Amino acid sequence: MLLHVPHAGVGVPGWARRHLLPDDEALAAEQAALTDHLTDRIALRASAVAAVAPWVVVNRVSRFVVDPERFPDEREEMAAVGMAAVYTHGTRGQRIRADDADHRAALLAAYYTTWADTVARLVDARLAATGRAVLIDLHSYPSAPLPYELHADGPRPPVCLGTDPAHTPPELTAAARRAFAQVGGAATDSPFGGTYVPARHHGTDRRVRSIMVELRRDGHMVEPAGPVTGGFAVAAAALAALVDAVTS
Repeated sequence: MLLHVPHAGVGVPGWARRHLLPDDEALAAEQAALTDHLTDRIALRASAVAAVAPWVVVNRVSRFVVDPERFPDEREEMAAVGMAAVYTHGTRGQRIRADDADHRAALLAAYYTTWADTVARLVDARLAATGRAVLIDLHSYPSAPLPYELHADGPRPPVCLGTDPAHTPPELTAAARRAFAQVGGAATDSPFGGTYVPARHHGTDRRVRSIMVELRRDGHMVEPAGPVTGGFAVAAAALAALVDAVTS
């Protein structure tokens, strides 16, 4: 079991910051809007109380440096709004980074490839030890749509479960629905779909199972980047219940 937390980080190394066009105030506003706040703390709390502690991998680098969850090329649908693996545009469609092929390549080498290789190695370790690997891809999303969203007209349930046809079996989705009933209920693939599977396993190794869990932020915090609420403990308990259901 692996809890995968790719979008909780806010770190922006100096060499990457120099290529970002927004001033500090504007960049902070973008990060407040798009960072998956508290998902790292929710994952660590769930790991601490689960019967069998899962591994937790947390990305501490902001997605405005590199988004490790997205394809770096034309396969990524968010490339249509300038938000593939290396963003050139922000949440309102504004330009945030100039086109610079060399800088983009350096970012991908430093952060995208490194992250992908790390997660793939962890998955391989679980396969070697147990013969299977289950990855819970943990995110959060705002209660109101942001302008960049491509599927903003769909339902925005308390929990959105993202699935993959090759790697999310029905029993994993059913276990997630049961676990997150205490949060207010879950729907599937709306407003966001899919789930993370390392590239070298995707579509080829059915022993790797994955489901994305998108927690709507108003359930566990004051939006857009305020303090936790009582829902924080409920969300962590629900995630721990899913871990227990999968590992039992």
